[in-house]
Parts: sequence; C-alpha cells; structure tokens
Amino acid sequence: MTRTVQAPPDQVFAVLADGWTYSDWVVGTVHIRDVEPDWPAPGSKLHHKAGPWPLSLHDESTVLACAPGRSLRLNAGLWPLGAAEVDIRLTPVGDGGATRVEIEEDFTEGPLRWARNKLNDLLLHRRNVETLRRLADIAERQR
Repeated sequence: MTRTVQAPPDQVFAVLADGWTYSDWVVGTVHIRDVEPDWPAPGSKLHHKAGPWPLSLHDESTVLACAPGRSLRLNAGLWPLGAAEVDIRLTPVGDGGATRVEIEEDFTEGPLRWARNKLNDLLLHRRNVETLRRLADIAERQR
C-alpha cells in the first residue's frame, strides 16, 4: 500500500515518532494508554487500546527497527487475535518536498495468521488506505 504525502520525509517521520498520535491515524486504535520515553527506539513500546467499547482490547506495539526519516518496523499486538508486523517506509519524491509512504502489514501470530483469505486481505487493504490517508492529513497540516 502506497501514498504520496505532500510533506518531506522528516516531517512524516515526526508523526511516526510521536507515539501519542497513533490513535489519530492508525485505524482501529482508539486510545493510547502510554508511550515509553525512548519511543521509537528499537525495543520501545506504546500501549494502546483497540476496538470499540466494551469489546476493546489492551495490548502494545513494539519497535523492531527504526531508521529516523526513512523507516519504522513494528510488532503490533492485538491479543487474543494475534499480532502483525508492520513495515512503514518513507522515500523522498522529487526534490524531497513530498514523500512516498509505503506500508506493509502481515499477521505473524495468533488466529488471524491462519485466517488469511480474500475478505481479510480486502479489509486489511481498506484499513491501510484509510491509515495512510489519516497519516498524510496529519503530516501535511504540520507544514
């Protein structure tokens, strides 16, 4: 999934680096409960709540790798449903005033890993389209 954002990579990465904004742009995350002070350093976590009340789940996402201004890879938890690896890559476009944002997400643990089908792929695709739209809105407003 790819989207061009009318903001430079460092500006887009600033949104990724602010763990408190995740519920603003990550579809399904409804509340950030805590963000560790060294976020987004590898191994750091943000603690979130996902899904509608009263069915919301408490879990955490852990940074697997981070290259400031270029990429962020997360293990996003949603137990008991599972966990996913999310890879976000930023590439300058043209003179660097815009950024191509790519997001790849794949379930790595739990029952969702085994429930892959065209319907799940379609829902994940739509979720990531909206996630990228929200991320772009936030990054572009910070100009």
